[in-house]
Amino acid sequence: MSRQHDTHTFDMFGDADSAHPALSSTPELLALCERWVARGWLRDLDRALVRFLASEAPDAPTLLLLAAALASHQLGRGHVCLDINATLNAPDFALSLPPEGDDLTDPPPLPSDVLATLTLSEWPAALHHPLLTSEGPGNTPLVVVTTHSASGTPSTRLYLRRYWQYEQSLHQHIAARLEATGTESQGGRLNHQTTEPTTSHTASTGSESKGGRPIHWATGDASHPGLLPQALNILFKQSNGLDWQKTACALAARSRFGIITGGPGTGKTTTVVRLLALLQTLQLAQHPSQPLRIRLAAPTGKAAARLNDSIAGQVAKLPFTDLTTLLQGAKREDAEGDKAMQDEALSEGALKEKALWEAALAGDDSATKQLKATIPTEVTTLHRLLGARPDTRHFRHSAANPLALDVLVIDEASMVDIEMMAATLSALPAHAQCILLGDKDQLASVEAGSVLGDLCRRADAAHYTPATADWLARATGQPLPAEFIDPAGQPLDQAITMLRVSHRFNEHSGIGQLAKAINQPGHAQSEREKQQSVSAVLRHGYPDVHHLVMSDDAALDKLVIHGSPSGFAGNGEGRTDHQGQPIAPPTGYRHYLNVLQAQRPRDESFEKNQTAFDAWASEVLSAYSHFQLLCALRKGPWGVEGLNQRIASTLRSEKLLFGSDYTLEKGWYEGRPVLVTQNDYGLKRMNGDIGITLAVPDPRNPQQKL
Repeated sequence: MSRQHDTHTFDMFGDADSAHPALSSTPELLALCERWVARGWLRDLDRALVRFLASEAPDAPTLLLLAAALASHQLGRGHVCLDINATLNAPDFALSLPPEGDDLTDPPPLPSDVLATLTLSEWPAALHHPLLTSEGPGNTPLVVVTTHSASGTPSTRLYLRRYWQYEQSLHQHIAARLEATGTESQGGRLNHQTTEPTTSHTASTGSESKGGRPIHWATGDASHPGLLPQALNILFKQSNGLDWQKTACALAARSRFGIITGGPGTGKTTTVVRLLALLQTLQLAQHPSQPLRIRLAAPTGKAAARLNDSIAGQVAKLPFTDLTTLLQGAKREDAEGDKAMQDEALSEGALKEKALWEAALAGDDSATKQLKATIPTEVTTLHRLLGARPDTRHFRHSAANPLALDVLVIDEASMVDIEMMAATLSALPAHAQCILLGDKDQLASVEAGSVLGDLCRRADAAHYTPATADWLARATGQPLPAEFIDPAGQPLDQAITMLRVSHRFNEHSGIGQLAKAINQPGHAQSEREKQQSVSAVLRHGYPDVHHLVMSDDAALDKLVIHGSPSGFAGNGEGRTDHQGQPIAPPTGYRHYLNVLQAQRPRDESFEKNQTAFDAWASEVLSAYSHFQLLCALRKGPWGVEGLNQRIASTLRSEKLLFGSDYTLEKGWYEGRPVLVTQNDYGLKRMNGDIGITLAVPDPRNPQQKL
């Protein structure tokens, strides 16, 4: 049985006599759900929800119960709601059908069969019941949301209430942070003048002294350029084209909510490190004794470890000496302007700040160290940051117990689901800045919700207002191209920057062109054009892209053993990237297994020669990273389970692996890759880490291997 993917139109006046019985009978619906669960198309949890709702409201329309089951199922597939219109257009996408279809006997009806007679007016009309649904606030388990397009066409979505509340919470928190910036969210002013008295530099225990207002106060005016443009020029050297990293720092510095998105190699980590230096420079200019409390977080231990590894190196490259010189100059100007003010007129906090800064001015090195010490290099997971409570969905930090920080940077934000994002924003102090960092086009969250992707839907075209464009031009010295300016730009648009230049591969390379073709908008009318663009890239013959069609087992064997170098010109030898750096020739799994055997320490005493064994393990891991197969599926002959067994058998036939069929399928053997699936902070192993099984001499019997 094949899975139907085609979009089709439904008769608005369906034949009720031919309607599937599950659309009008609750027992029939429950029986259908049983069959779907048995086949793995639906979850037990989804079926249990239908039973619960039916028991609580026996008079509930069957169409409502069916919609509730599908809405619950969408959560397991990463979607926060059931889109009724989209489900009627492509019913079979509502369940977890196997991509190759189900070839088992006596299959249950497909969703397209069940919903064939249902109309676009009939289903939404049935989604109303006083005990089960409401259109917003309330205590019903389900929420129905109806919106209208510009043409007036209605669109209906069904939510489980908790996820509707998460969505509303996100909207409210983000809107509040954008609004807190005032007119700056619509464009801002470069020449904002503070109306506070000179003693505004006085230390305070309140939130305002810890970044309680946007940093744009430091931009100055036409006669006095201010710190922001000067600091940006120190952090970013003059470039020929538009420096999007510089633009990202400027925009993020003036708002309590900002997003920096970009593809692989666009410099997201470099940008955020310079942004932190910028924020601290502007803060210390105002409050030298109160640096911003900055925390860095990521959704997973693997992501946190990756950022930990890269951020320290980037911090070491920051021009701290030049930034300190800028701070010292700013403080000297403040001192000259305050000559008429006597020390006795200053508060205790102001005197303390003055003394601290004078001590810093006594030696450049001390001031530089002070600034450098304020840039964090430690990254934690969001769960540890919020204080996850065992066996509960709640955290120690919340709106009632906010986090003690002034700036929060979330890396790999595309992996943060809607529940975690809502909890994080709720736990932020009102004055704090939140900066999301990630690639909007990849690494979606495992749980429901693609928050970063949804927030960045308009990022490609930017949609900066003329006011924002004018502010950026004066703050960065870089005029924006007209294509990125939109008088109707929304407030959220003004807080998002998309990094557009990859430093890892050129946009004209095969990888760059393939990514561009895949990431173009996938509207129904352009889907065919999108597929044609992808096919054109694959046929072009780029030196960094090879498209191999697996027509038989021999093709797969050749790929996993040798890496299929024949698909590249000159067998992949002599290739270079856009910066002229050499690209290693393709290799298969034979490479790491040869390294495993050839570089094994000859000293049979593991305890006496542990350093050599550690070096060997490192070399094997490095060799393994040269070639890896990624699967889109978990089950089936072309999924993880099927391919692992086939690959192991192929490598055994080449005498690269050894073991029985059972051992290769389920046992342990030397050379077997291992994927860590749970964080272990004691062992410093994170979810997503990869290891290789190695055999070492048993210290009790050196002739035996462990």
